[in-house]
Amino acid sequence: MGTGRLDAGEQQVWRAFLRTNAWIYDELEHDLRDRSNLSLVEYGILVHLSEAPSQRMRMRHLADSVIVSKSRLSHQIARLERDGHVRREHCDDDRRGFWAVLTEDGHKILARAAPGHADRVRDLLFDRLTPEQITQLSGILHSLGGDDPTSNLWDR
Repeated sequence: MGTGRLDAGEQQVWRAFLRTNAWIYDELEHDLRDRSNLSLVEYGILVHLSEAPSQRMRMRHLADSVIVSKSRLSHQIARLERDGHVRREHCDDDRRGFWAVLTEDGHKILARAAPGHADRVRDLLFDRLTPEQITQLSGILHSLGGDDPTSNLWDR
């Protein structure tokens, strides 16, 4: 059980995890901005919409999927809508609800950005690990709940 403190080894692992996560996030963010003028969150929104039935999702479900607050999602959707990549539609069954819908322009920018993004993810993560380490990382993430798209890690 917890003691309210991390021992020296735990502290070292925790700080390395934070540094690595921030470094990968920053590298991917800069790369996407340079390639497609999208943020990593915006790219994630477009990916989730592209994989959804009819390429649309309820805003509240989309916020859970991309792990952002509803207010941040609204800001990102407004930018994507302004740029013609997404449109909002009212939900017929819920007057307060909205759908976020991927547009043809959104599909095109995603198709252009995805190959370079995948290459960069591979370069920053997978190419640096052995197959055994990738399997171990997968197991660790599974243990933490990180492979369940319906799981909210902060509710644990």
